Amino acid sequence: MGHFSITCRNCGKSFENAYCAFGEHCKDALLVTRYREKPFADDRGEGIWRFNWLPVHTPYFEQSGPLVYKTEGLCEDLGLENLYIAFNGYWPERGAELQTCTFKEFEAAVVLQNAYENGIRGLIVASAGNTARAFSHLSATTGFPVILVVPRMCLMEMWYLESASSIPTLVVSDGDYADTIDVAKRIAAVSELPFEGGVKNIAKRDGLGVVLLEAVSRIGKLPDHYFQAVGSGTGAIGVWEMAERFLQDGRFGSRLPVLHLAQNLPFAPMVKAWERGSRELFAEDLRPDLIGEITTRVLSTRYPAYSVKGGVYDALAATAGKMYGINNDAVFAAITTFAEAEGIDIVPAAGVAVAALRKAVNARLIQKKETVLLNITGGGEERLSTEKKTHDVEPRFISKRISANEIEELLCHILKTN
Repeated sequence: MGHFSITCRNCGKSFENAYCAFGEHCKDALLVTRYREKPFADDRGEGIWRFNWLPVHTPYFEQSGPLVYKTEGLCEDLGLENLYIAFNGYWPERGAELQTCTFKEFEAAVVLQNAYENGIRGLIVASAGNTARAFSHLSATTGFPVILVVPRMCLMEMWYLESASSIPTLVVSDGDYADTIDVAKRIAAVSELPFEGGVKNIAKRDGLGVVLLEAVSRIGKLPDHYFQAVGSGTGAIGVWEMAERFLQDGRFGSRLPVLHLAQNLPFAPMVKAWERGSRELFAEDLRPDLIGEITTRVLSTRYPAYSVKGGVYDALAATAGKMYGINNDAVFAAITTFAEAEGIDIVPAAGVAVAALRKAVNARLIQKKETVLLNITGGGEERLSTEKKTHDVEPRFISKRISANEIEELLCHILKTN
């Protein structure tokens, strides 16, 4: 018997000997990992592998974790006394070693390790940018095969650490991120390689939840408030699930952190639905033309994990959470503020979270002495560029209307050249 089981959020059915992370049991309900070891432990290895609440057994590669520190600069600017930053990126002088400059590297590491342990021989991964970079890097360093599928609209913001010619990257030329997900699922069906699964993948959510594991290990307790920018909401769900495990442990607090989640206006479908008190998203808030007006394309999915059982709506409801819509001007101002206060660059999505924190402080939603965790989901790209060579993506353009026969021909070409 392994150290975890998988349980359906809807019916409660438990799968004791199912360790593979993909799929669902009840329609529109997430599966969740149940770890047999209730007490939290952070002494099991190095990097993220030292935590006992991950759905892996014997990792075969190294993976560094987040940098969590108590800030003074931003604390002073916002008038808070206990603000902790989870910096996910490249800032080597402070000990942050994520060369992909994104917390999606934790997701990729846990997903690949879980897949490897379950005999999966490769994955099809859809991404709006950051996930592709993380999977491409770990695919190259571990030798685990992936085929990446990304939308053309995100191509200008993408880069790889390794030569892109060795990483199959298919670019949907006539669609957005939602179309890309649809195409990736069709490629998976033809190739017989699994679709990575998105939010339905328990390894993905637990990997992103590493941010909270590192924070509690550093702070010694659950934070009172948690801030993050969200696209699909997968990372925020992962943090909520980890917080539930800490409550079961009982040593780190008796209340879930309040989730403060933010999106970039005008494309903010979850914000709009939450403000209306609705579990369902509204079609007018999911219009593709709105995506062209935001500065954070990585937050642009039209398939967020909001309504699904165990998704963002439930996470917000369980934590008395808040949502914030942040316009582009506020994002850029927040990026500048953070760089001046902390001395490191951050990506626009992280700027959304910083702006949301300021908005909450101005609305007096946070007490001065409360403990706050701010998830900087990506940063240090400018810092990295002074030391490391990066590579542009070498795309193979495809249409969202690609046929099954065309997919077969494409896969044959990829297999021959990779």
